[in-house]
Order: sequence, then structure tokens, then C-alpha cells
Amino acid sequence: MNFKHIISSLLVFITLAACANTPEKPEANSLLWKISGNGLEKPSYLLGTHHLVPLSFIDSIAGIDEAFEATEQTIGELDMSKMNELQAQIMSGAMMPAEYSYQTLLNEADFQLLDKTLKELIGMGLDQLGRMRPAMLSNLISLTLYQKYYPNLAGAISIDQHFQDEATKRSRPVQSLETAEEQIFALLGSQTIERQAEMLACMINHPDMLKDQMDRLQTAYMNQDLKALNDLYEEELPDDPCPTTQEEKDVMNKNRNVKWLKTLPGMMQEKSSFIAVGSLHLVGKDGLIEGLRKAGYKVEAVR
Repeated sequence: MNFKHIISSLLVFITLAACANTPEKPEANSLLWKISGNGLEKPSYLLGTHHLVPLSFIDSIAGIDEAFEATEQTIGELDMSKMNELQAQIMSGAMMPAEYSYQTLLNEADFQLLDKTLKELIGMGLDQLGRMRPAMLSNLISLTLYQKYYPNLAGAISIDQHFQDEATKRSRPVQSLETAEEQIFALLGSQTIERQAEMLACMINHPDMLKDQMDRLQTAYMNQDLKALNDLYEEELPDDPCPTTQEEKDVMNKNRNVKWLKTLPGMMQEKSSFIAVGSLHLVGKDGLIEGLRKAGYKVEAVR
């Protein structure tokens, strides 16, 4: 497996692990939303992406070409044109502090299972990968399993990167909503090393649960069903062996949305914008759709 490609994919894989809150009312089955009113001279558009689906999927999104061509700039979570710099930053942030080791973080059975899992999926074990943070290994395993389960669906170029590339071809500005440092913190630094190791051990001990979540996520996104996406990540099962805390959910989704909602109005006021971010950022009472509505914008599904 191309390790450099794995790192590139991780930079846009983060939102697939995000969680959202239940929306106040069911939303239309749409991934594309028109933003107007509140002083905007021209509408902007908000697209919910799935960072790993094939690029051909955008052909099934009604109005996508017209929306993109009608805008003057493209906005994403990160500026994907800086991929080499981003790769270096994430590799630096991926390293575990020297005082930690998997021999002490995990019991012997989990240590051996992790080593076996990494060798089977990535072709490298803890001898090569043992200095990486547990959160990094969790994401590597999740990404590699996704590519294994859906070999015909994992796109080489993400939807996010595609629209940034198309904007550049048209000499349009590309803006980012957060820095690499902010996204790397959410991905790798927001939990203690001990908590990361706990979640990693739980993941490798429950591979069927991870597969079920991926299947449901894939189906919901392909159906452009925001409510189903939201329900999947909102659910709290009484027998969940790997529960996520509300604080952890907020770091991945709500807190980032709050920051973005402070930035987006000025961006949209300056230029009509095509905003492409992970679909889980759209949904829920703390999502971008409701946040923009509360800010006075009209946000309606494009069909």
C-alpha cells in the first residue's frame, strides 16, 4: 500500500468519524443547499461531501454543475493544493510522545492483535508503526478497511479536492475554513494517549461493528439521506462497547461548526461561494444548515 496516499487520504477522512446532534425536524434528501438572503447579493451553495466516494457520484447530485458555475470561489475544510506541506505536518503530529509505548498502553492480547491487524491490512506491524499515536493507527485501520470493503467505491480523488481543482482551473480563489494544525488537533491531539489507546483496542476487538457502521454510512450517503446520516452518529446503544463521549463528539463536529459559522458570512458576502465540507457538518441543531438559518440566511435544498 502507498503510505503517502494513506496520509493524504487521512487529511480528508476526519469528518467520517464526526458525530452530530438530532435535527429539530427532518430535512430533505439532498446534499446540496442554496444559501441566500441576509444581505447576500448572490447566493452561495453548501455541499455535503463523503471524502472517500468515487468522483462519479457527483453526477447524481441535482443542480451541482449549475451551482458550482454560478459561484466565484470555492471553500473547503483545508486547502488541498498544499498537500505536501499538510503531509509533513500530519506526520509530525502523528508521533507519540517518547514516554509512551504500546507495550504499556495495551495488555498483551491487544498488543498482539494490533500487531497482527496492522500487518494484515497495511503490511507493517508495530516494529515499523509503533511510534505513531493510537489515534493515527485507528484512522489508518479505518481508512484501509474502507478501501478493502469498497474497492470500487474508494475514489483516488476526493470530491473536495475535485472542486478545489476545478476552481483553480477557472482562476477562482480557494479558501479554507481551518488550518492544518486545527484539523490535526481534532484528528490526533484532542484525546489523551491513554484514551486513544482504549478506543484503538476496542476497534480492533470489534471489527464487525466497524463494518456495520461503514455499510450504514455508505448507504445513507449514496441515498443523500442527511437524516439517516445524522441518526447513525447520534445513536447511543446501551450495549455499545466503544461509546464516544459528548465532549469528543463536540471536538469533531460542533466546535468546528461554531468557528466556521463565524467565518462563512464574511466569505459569502465578499464572493458567492461553493462550500464543500463533510456531510456530517451539515446536519443537526448544531450543524451548518441550522446555524446559517439562525444567522438569518435562507437555506433550502437544491433538487
